[in-house]
Amino acid sequence: MSDNKISKVVLAYSGGLDTSIILKWLVDVYDCEVVTFTADIGQGEEVEPARAKAEAMGVKEIYIEDLREEYASNYVFPMFRANAIYEGEYLLGTSIARPLIARRLVEIARDTDADAISHGATGKGNDQVRFELGAYALEPDIKVIAPWREWDLNSREKLMAYAEQHDIPVDFKKGKKSPYSMDANLLHISYEGGILEDPWAEPEDSMWRWSVSPETAPDTATYIELSYEKGDIIAIDGKTMSPAQVMEYLNKVGGDNGIGRDDIVENRYVGMKSRGCYETPAGTIMLKGHRAMESLTLDREATHLKDELMPRYATLIYNGYWWSPEREMLQELIDVSQKTVNGKVRLKLYKGNVAVVGRASETDSLFDERIATFEDDEGAYDQKDAEGFIKLNALRLRIGAKRKR
Repeated sequence: MSDNKISKVVLAYSGGLDTSIILKWLVDVYDCEVVTFTADIGQGEEVEPARAKAEAMGVKEIYIEDLREEYASNYVFPMFRANAIYEGEYLLGTSIARPLIARRLVEIARDTDADAISHGATGKGNDQVRFELGAYALEPDIKVIAPWREWDLNSREKLMAYAEQHDIPVDFKKGKKSPYSMDANLLHISYEGGILEDPWAEPEDSMWRWSVSPETAPDTATYIELSYEKGDIIAIDGKTMSPAQVMEYLNKVGGDNGIGRDDIVENRYVGMKSRGCYETPAGTIMLKGHRAMESLTLDREATHLKDELMPRYATLIYNGYWWSPEREMLQELIDVSQKTVNGKVRLKLYKGNVAVVGRASETDSLFDERIATFEDDEGAYDQKDAEGFIKLNALRLRIGAKRKR
């Protein structure tokens, strides 16, 4: 514990078991006032009950905020302009939610004259890094209290005993241990723990919350049309939607068609490997659609440069560096590239698969049918030019081959 007196702490509070215990623990250990902050970022559960729980525990300052549109507009959509995907599979659903929560924690701390912020992330995971790097980037002198790195309540049994001892109201029935640790927002829902700690074990189909299995998905394909403006989806099937509405709709239609399930062993920033399962219906569709739109409207070398930079960009987000100067630099470059990414993409959703079946852009297409055709191009392309092109590009190969002889 710091020698400096902590009189007020802003806690990222869900109202669940862990954060309810943390609230009481902060009061007992630090003898401080606690301000709670609960964010609705599309987790699919009511957040208002957290107010009653916080009030029952004596909290005077309670912040409950609907941040779905801000999350989608300012965090998820910019990330998808980059086609970001970590280690070839993970669509960063947990990672991209943390910078927004960190920012609001810091802002509320300023508004309430709090001395510190606190979170419920464990000392083994990535989230502690993401929350704290974000907080320090925005408020260099902020004090961060991470109870999981301080207390000895390191098992579910100890947590329940603490809750019972202190009459902490938690919605948790004895003997009904949840098999998974889950985290949800507009972009995804994640599952860890339980049988998933064995990377050989197949998850039970009953685990999945948002999607039907591909085997039981409809036998008839669903077609959707996405309209893009500067790399962002602005309408679906001709209906204008906000970013959050886009994601909510795609989660529903994607889940109904068995789209977005993934089972991954990933490399955590803290050094260990971790197995997790993810449902990301909207993100899976958005990635496929965006790449199709770029394929028609983005210059070849610009596309290749983006693809080279994407793994670095994705790793920055995964590791918690959303507020870093290098991420902001990359974002500027990415956003400039999206000026011409305008048009429509038609997708076919069928039993867990997303297929591109059409793309068009009236204003920014770089596809020239006269040049690309296998029929008579009416002189638009002189095929004889290819001979010199090939010989010039083969020159170094031919020189090298002669030397080897």
